[in-house]
Amino acid sequence: MASSGQSERMSDDWVEVTSEVLDVAAASAFAQTPESGAVVVFLGTVRDYAPGKSGVTHLEYEAYDGVVEPKIAEVVSDARERWPLQKVAALHRTGELAVGEISVIVAASSAHRSPAFEGARFLIDELKKRAPIWKKEYWPGGSEWVREDLERGESS
Repeated sequence: MASSGQSERMSDDWVEVTSEVLDVAAASAFAQTPESGAVVVFLGTVRDYAPGKSGVTHLEYEAYDGVVEPKIAEVVSDARERWPLQKVAALHRTGELAVGEISVIVAASSAHRSPAFEGARFLIDELKKRAPIWKKEYWPGGSEWVREDLERGESS
């Protein structure tokens, strides 16, 4: 269930699941174009708590290799059908991540801010729902696998 770390980069899309540290500057730069009036970058980071659990020390992510990147590419395609996005980066990390580390980056550009914001929101929400990525939370005295699509206490 580990990802290969190979990326699927088409001319206007960068989809990657990797065990390597995610580069915010590279994702932001990728999304920028001369025609872009807006670039929205979302970062998902590891926090030190989970609903009902304090003192989270780290997370572990696993992905279904060979399926996860095409599934994320499908989400990107769906976003492009709804909004006039110019470039999109959708990157997710696997492996063990400490509190404060970046687990996911979504960057979307458009000529105007509304489509960039709406597209980026759709991308992260749908990525969490559809991508076969699993998260295990660790805290003093225990750990638990959590389904991203059914995350407890998550509000839209």
